[in-house]
Amino acid sequence: MPTSLLRADDPAPVELIAPAAPAPVLLTCDHASRAVPAALGNLGLDDATLAQHIGWDIGAAAVTRALAPLLGAPAILSGYSRLVIDCNRDPDDPSSIPAASDGVTIPGNRDLIAAARAARREALFAPYHDAIGRWVEAKLAAGTVPALLSIHSFTPVMNGGARPWHVGILRDEDGRLPLPLLEALRAEPDLCVGDNQPYSAREPAGYTVRYHAERLGLPHVAIELRQDLIADAAGAAGWAARLGRLLAPLLAPADLYQRWMPAASGKEGVRPPQ
Repeated sequence: MPTSLLRADDPAPVELIAPAAPAPVLLTCDHASRAVPAALGNLGLDDATLAQHIGWDIGAAAVTRALAPLLGAPAILSGYSRLVIDCNRDPDDPSSIPAASDGVTIPGNRDLIAAARAARREALFAPYHDAIGRWVEAKLAAGTVPALLSIHSFTPVMNGGARPWHVGILRDEDGRLPLPLLEALRAEPDLCVGDNQPYSAREPAGYTVRYHAERLGLPHVAIELRQDLIADAAGAAGWAARLGRLLAPLLAPADLYQRWMPAASGKEGVRPPQ
């Protein structure tokens, strides 16, 4: 930094927390920030709009920062708003730089030329995913198969529909972490728990899980927390503590840290629960 898009006084495109932490587990937060590069002029939006759920995953960064030390794990967080470029979408997908979100038009994203899209990818998307990739590759090179925990949050109401779940676990074929975590959360008497709610990881999984975990056969889970429960410091800390308590025994077994590949791939691997 700076790049062709970022100025010297813009925030960094990626935040690293305890990269040398000992756990073979990485926390990621794709929508950690609502920042916009100064050169893009808030995308034509006011600060209040950017602070809403369309601009970032409210509370997710706070939970990630609090949960990482409880697990003795590193964390990597994105530095810019999902409206500038969504770090959990394939950059070739038109929705990666949305022209509108939940009924709000994004003036700064309309009629972008290819070079403008490429500049956002180079300055913001690539550094975040490069940091994740380097951490994963270093672990694999050292003979360790790491696990990935993807932390997100969701708005209580979307497109006029209420979402009753307190927490959702997103999963596809590899159930090694999602299924026992679902069981542990459902044993908590005060929770309404969603299985592939409010989104499904089968439509397909978000880019981060798909690219950094699924294709490499790494154990992984995506966790969605309802934003009204983690919007303040107390709520975020409480959920971090709860997740830390439930995840710690699930992450402890040494046999979790193996590669898994679908049987159809023809490669050897651990077959996970379904």
